[in-house]
Amino acid sequence: MPDLFLQNVIAVIWDFDKTLIPEYMQKPIFEHYGIDGEAFWAEVDGLPERYRAQGITVFRDIAYLNHLITYAQVGKMPGLNNRVLAELGRKLVFYSGMPGFMAELKGSIEEHPEFKKYEITVEHYVVSNGLAAVIRGSAIKPYTDGIWGCEFIENPLPPGYLGQPRSGDGPGEVISQIGYAIDNTTKTRAIFEINKGTNKWPRIDVNASIAPEKRRVPFQNMIYVADGPSDVPVFSLVKERGGKTYAVYRSGSARELQQVDSLLRNGRVDAYGEANYESGSQTYMWLMLQAERIAKRIVDARENAVKTVVSDPPVHF
Repeated sequence: MPDLFLQNVIAVIWDFDKTLIPEYMQKPIFEHYGIDGEAFWAEVDGLPERYRAQGITVFRDIAYLNHLITYAQVGKMPGLNNRVLAELGRKLVFYSGMPGFMAELKGSIEEHPEFKKYEITVEHYVVSNGLAAVIRGSAIKPYTDGIWGCEFIENPLPPGYLGQPRSGDGPGEVISQIGYAIDNTTKTRAIFEINKGTNKWPRIDVNASIAPEKRRVPFQNMIYVADGPSDVPVFSLVKERGGKTYAVYRSGSARELQQVDSLLRNGRVDAYGEANYESGSQTYMWLMLQAERIAKRIVDARENAVKTVVSDPPVHF
């Protein structure tokens, strides 16, 4: 059976909050509507216990999504829809060097003569349990090859919709349902979708059995960058299967430094550094170095493959 993919793609996979931006992405939403963010998160933290008293189990990682919907539905966040979320995404301020670093890293590999010969490419992905619409509205969108995040439905399709014209489909005034939810554990599904090529070829089921050598982006071609203990499931998956993992922390934050240092000591990450992506920074140089090493390994593998299938020409004695 011929190989479906050349495995010449390097995937750099990014968390979002506290990795690419110093704040949480919900901040501009709260500011836009005059909402006390601390009070909102305190309410979210209290939801599981209050519903548990009613005999209802609530998953905390998506409770905040339902609470945003409630705020929109009762008029605390009037007009909150996906368009507004995308507009608020424009207000996000990124760490130094971003998003330009993504283009620099991509160019350093794809424009390198030796790597270009073997058509080695770099793809950037964002995998976040935040809001996909906000990320898509931010400055990072043009630099990414895919975004995983939580999605809202504004205008739910009614019973009998299959017999109705599609002209009735479309956006609504406010968010009203959760369309897609991703948490720190289910982030690993996105990693497998990148690994197997499901994100490029939807016909490939993410649960399908595919030999490692036939997957689109092998784990050893991945670099995962994130900020904290909540990313341990993905850190562990990528690192254990041969990929590179890197943790970042905000400059000057002793607490965040302690967190990432603990990740290193526990074997979750290969290295860590400040969330500074400017040329010359440790983080900039480390990520550039790892991408180059992966590219060189791909070149070596391709050249060795040629040697094994091409015999030397006959010569005269």
